Amino acid sequence: MALDRPTLPPVQLHADAELARDALATPLLARAARLARWAGPETPVGPGGELVDEELPAAAEVLGLAADEDGEAYASEAWRVAVDTGLVEVGDGDEDAPGAVTAGENLSLLTGGAPLDVLGIWLDALDVVLADATAPVLDDLAEVIGEDGEIDFERLDWNPEEEAEFLEGVLGNLYLLTVSEGGTGESPVPLPALAASMIVPDDMGEPTDDVLEQVSEAMMRLDDQFRLLEPIGLVEYQPVDEALMVEEGEEPAPSAGAFGGERGGELGEELDDEDVTRYGMVRLTPLGLYGVRARMLEAGVNAPAVGELADKGADVLLDGLTAYPESAARAETAGWLAGRGAVEAARELLAAARGADAGSPLRRLHCQQALALVGPEAEPAVREVLDDAELGGLARVWLAERGAADVPAPPESMIFWLAIDTIAAQLDAEGDLEELQDLVEGLTGQHGGFFEAAWRVDHPATAEVLEAMGRLHRDKRAAKEARKAAFKARSRVRG
Repeated sequence: MALDRPTLPPVQLHADAELARDALATPLLARAARLARWAGPETPVGPGGELVDEELPAAAEVLGLAADEDGEAYASEAWRVAVDTGLVEVGDGDEDAPGAVTAGENLSLLTGGAPLDVLGIWLDALDVVLADATAPVLDDLAEVIGEDGEIDFERLDWNPEEEAEFLEGVLGNLYLLTVSEGGTGESPVPLPALAASMIVPDDMGEPTDDVLEQVSEAMMRLDDQFRLLEPIGLVEYQPVDEALMVEEGEEPAPSAGAFGGERGGELGEELDDEDVTRYGMVRLTPLGLYGVRARMLEAGVNAPAVGELADKGADVLLDGLTAYPESAARAETAGWLAGRGAVEAARELLAAARGADAGSPLRRLHCQQALALVGPEAEPAVREVLDDAELGGLARVWLAERGAADVPAPPESMIFWLAIDTIAAQLDAEGDLEELQDLVEGLTGQHGGFFEAAWRVDHPATAEVLEAMGRLHRDKRAAKEARKAAFKARSRVRG
């Protein structure tokens, strides 16, 4: 009964207009736009289009950063973003006569373009910042300058592809943690746990000292990178507490408990919440979720978003909800129903729920959940399937829940068929184990001689469901009866 799942659960993105407003409000893009409006043909630039050093104080003053010791560095970074995103254009020139500066075509799009235009510019700015974040750290230029006066990158022990891949992997893990929580990203992630997710093997019990050292080094690198990524609005970041440094110039080793969760429990005494936050905390912003997903899609990753199924048929909706968390599934379904009349929607959902294939029980469960969001005006469509062997049971449940009159009693065969179908759907949904056990025990408790009747049910999943009930039922006698019933069901099919 197992079904293929999409690569990632769906993300609940904010509206494009809201994300565009967030993008315009990010410190780095706002600074880049301000410098683009300030610059003109007389603005002196170097041969690569960079602001000359003599112009940086003026640029920092324009940004209101003249009193900041890092103001000129911020101005240089903002100018580079302005150039690389097309907010300013630097004409062709050379070392002796650099090109003139003019406003770029994208500058007007920041105020007059559509939300997707703004988000496209922001994504270009993100590319610039990610490139900076994975650039080598040059602590001592003298050590890496070659005889020709140029930087010798081979001396840096720096692989640009590996650096970029590692950071993309970290952002991917952060994205997965976010969407697995329902896609809202409300809870920040401890930096040690994020670093460990990239380094500590899943099957490793207690990490070795070498692995812990690698985690510590990764934390410090990520600390620098997230500081760079915060001004572009990708993350909200609480940096590592500098007081954790053992001594000046020495990196702190993360405490075992800083990993949190089960791994923290395995490794040693866990830190309290306040201690964990001192090791750095990070979360993707709503804009960050949009940005990471965009990069994943560009790389060919299946990263669905809530709302993508709104214009699809009911068959696509019911199949697509397979990997959706409850809150996301409800939001996706509500969006799908919003553009349809109640009777029309109910008929389409019920038609798509039919079938005897492996995915049909879960489709019917999703259909039942979708119908729960439809108003009482859908009653005519639901009554149309009362005599349907596959849909009659869920139709009666829907009508009874709404207090409808004249709901015919189901035949016994339909009761047991619905029970098997319901458990089959829950097994495919891979929900909470205790809830599933309660469902199994509740069904068997309501019907005397359940297993004697259940093995005769003409449902493609009967034998598998009974075997699962034998594993799940906490009463040993009932579990044994379930296994015997499963054997009978298989024998009936073979016979």
